[in-house]
Amino acid sequence: MSYVLPVTGEEGGVVARRPVAWVAAIVLLLEAVGIVFVNGVLATVVDNQRMSLAGLDPSAMSLGTWVMGGVFGAYLVLVAAILVRTALRNRAPGRFGRIALITCAVVHGVLGSVTVGLVGWSAFAFMMVVLGLIVLVLVAYEPERVGAAEGPAEGPAEGSAPA
Repeated sequence: MSYVLPVTGEEGGVVARRPVAWVAAIVLLLEAVGIVFVNGVLATVVDNQRMSLAGLDPSAMSLGTWVMGGVFGAYLVLVAAILVRTALRNRAPGRFGRIALITCAVVHGVLGSVTVGLVGWSAFAFMMVVLGLIVLVLVAYEPERVGAAEGPAEGPAEGSAPA
């Protein structure tokens, strides 16, 4: 069963999956910049106000916020790089790439459900658009099968009755 998008070009090849991968990569890069920026603002506010939560050191909280923003931003850049590579090669990502895309989709689904209450419906809509783009890339690029090039499997032909 093929899960490739049914949009075809003049030669019969799929044309919709490359632009979707490019758009998803660009959106994730913009999101990475936004995440690092928001975490930077939060870290600066915590540091300037000398805020503390349950007696924690404010400088440790500020540093933790910077690190969290950097790690999450780097993760989004990594997934965007996988999408760029997928778009350039026009082939399905490998096992690591698919796992990274699936985890990114799950993260966006969970964060989307959290943002409804904390930020609002517009943030939820953005997260669901990104989730949809990632899932569309996963579905549009059918994974390559190792045994597909070997030919038909041995056994009785279709329609033949066993003896």
